Amino acid sequence: MKIKNYAQGKWVDGDGEGKPLFNAITGETVGTVSSEGLDFAAMMDYARKTGGPALRKMTFQERGLMLKSLAMHLIGIKKKFYAVSAYTGATKVDSWIDIEGGIGNLFANASLRRQFGDQPFYVEGEMAPLSKEGTFIGHHIMFPKQGVAIHINAFNFPIWGMLEKIAVNFMAGVPAIVKPAALTSYLTEAMVQEIIDSKILPEGALQLICGSANGILDHVTNQDVVTFTGSASTGKMLKAHPQLTEEAVPFNMEADSLNASVLGEDAVPGTEEFDLFIKEVQREMTVKAGQKCTAVRRIIVPEKLVEDVQIALGQRLSKTVVGDPANEEVRMGALAGKSQVEEVKEKVQKLSKSQEMVFGDLENFEVTGADKNKGAFLSPILFLNNDPFKNTDCHNIEAFGPVSTIIPYKDLNEAIELAKMGKGSLVCSIVTNDDKIAQEFVLGAACMHGRILVLNAACAKESTGHGSPMPLLTHGGPGRAGGGEEMGGKRGILHYMQRTAIQGSPTMLTKITNQYQYGGEQIEYDKHVFQKYFEEIEIGETVITRKHTVLEADIVNFANVSGDNFYAHVDATSLEGTIFERNVAHGYWILSKAAGLFVDGKKGPVLLNYGLDECRFTKPVYPGMTIGVRFTAKEKISQEKKDENDIKKGIVKFLVDVYDETGETVALATILTMVKFKNQD
Repeated sequence: MKIKNYAQGKWVDGDGEGKPLFNAITGETVGTVSSEGLDFAAMMDYARKTGGPALRKMTFQERGLMLKSLAMHLIGIKKKFYAVSAYTGATKVDSWIDIEGGIGNLFANASLRRQFGDQPFYVEGEMAPLSKEGTFIGHHIMFPKQGVAIHINAFNFPIWGMLEKIAVNFMAGVPAIVKPAALTSYLTEAMVQEIIDSKILPEGALQLICGSANGILDHVTNQDVVTFTGSASTGKMLKAHPQLTEEAVPFNMEADSLNASVLGEDAVPGTEEFDLFIKEVQREMTVKAGQKCTAVRRIIVPEKLVEDVQIALGQRLSKTVVGDPANEEVRMGALAGKSQVEEVKEKVQKLSKSQEMVFGDLENFEVTGADKNKGAFLSPILFLNNDPFKNTDCHNIEAFGPVSTIIPYKDLNEAIELAKMGKGSLVCSIVTNDDKIAQEFVLGAACMHGRILVLNAACAKESTGHGSPMPLLTHGGPGRAGGGEEMGGKRGILHYMQRTAIQGSPTMLTKITNQYQYGGEQIEYDKHVFQKYFEEIEIGETVITRKHTVLEADIVNFANVSGDNFYAHVDATSLEGTIFERNVAHGYWILSKAAGLFVDGKKGPVLLNYGLDECRFTKPVYPGMTIGVRFTAKEKISQEKKDENDIKKGIVKFLVDVYDETGETVALATILTMVKFKNQD
């Protein structure tokens, strides 16, 4: 069977016999893979001209709903992928991380649509005033890049590695070409087949290269983005490609790193934290047979606890049954292939020259339910390094399998220094219940780590663990880890967009961004905006309210109702040395009174007040001053119907500009209202 590529809207067998791929458990051939005959330049052109325009036409809300729909579809057929995942040597837990963890990325990124507007581009941050009179302003707007995202992925997570990357570029409006590692590409192919068959994505949004992609970087342009996950050496080679430099192509590298887990001095045997540490390290050594870019490679412990850790960890590792994951007793499956076994063995032998192996054996170990000689099996290996500042191989050599080293430290400063000797890591964890230890370690080690987990009994029940990057947080790290960032919620999406500063009048920038810019032209109609349906409301449409003269009684009554008796409102004798001249109106009274002025109380299309985005009180308001409100439609965001019985509706953001008798603004706020559509089809 040939593992297929998906190029220019068609499934394609590569030319030639192809490279054979093997079942990691049985050694049997799964299929062959080849990309010979593929025209990479044509694939990229197809993505730019077909997939790109289709995605860019969609709003962030539509892209988010597309991802949600895809996630729902894939989770409904997840069992199909578990069967194929078993060929990679994965246990059910390993497969769950890859398959359902990957689909979870789609769900998480789909939810980010709520942080964006209802348009294809993103208006970032706040307006910058650039002139005294406010007639000239600036803003930042972000557009989808008009290129293609090229994802070069590692073998260890053939599904998660793809989905966590394409989720963000699709949300940004950019198509992707995915290049999984050939070793486990048959699992990526299985999922891409289901994605393509679902027809949820627009044509050209996703293409797949299962064989070699040598030469693809020759065709990148400045609108493309390249991401790489894998070994640091391969990543550095790709990053040095002259076309990347020539075209200034963004290159995001997430490389394997020598991650550390640190045991706090307070976490002695008998504490919950000590037990958590042993459990977490053992899990990180054996999940995916240690083939995780985030796996714990260095176990940094107080020197007085080295023996306790060695014994406790050895006991847990000795109970780890290695073999065919189809057997219910098995807790660690095979490595992804025999080539990986040989590579890990080579690294283990190098590490053995400078430190002592205290658990495991490269040759003598038991395998349950499978033939050790046919499959890609390996025993967990635990080293002890008693002189880690002199014998530094453990800080430089990574065996990408179930291999780790116990390293002692004398004090917390040493622990921090040892953690940093990895020269940059994706993740570090510290297990402690002492907040001073945690703070000192995090502040000392953060510069060399992309993520730090602080684990104790308080969060252990819900903690996702040392090795689990989360979609809404960045995944990457400095130095050896590649210097890049993936995911990270909104940050990951913006990586695929071009930030452009725009300058002009508030009215012009309102028209360009489709968001009202303060100081822009305001449109007045006889009909109140609260009596208009969602699609009838115009950006910039404004209600100029009646006015109200503030009374002492307003302040006293609000203090009584709210219980807010702050001295500046109720005690004129305490104002000396403050900025206030006399009793000042409560800010929240101003906001409440503003609502009384701008609200039209009659029943209409407005369903409810959805919330408050921002609020500023810019000038003191005293009794005798007169206030009014300019109430302006600022932005509109449609919402999806939850079910067929739901009302079609959207969120309208209104700028509440409260001003005094001089015309000067005293308060600014943005409120959100939920408004019904007139057309419910």
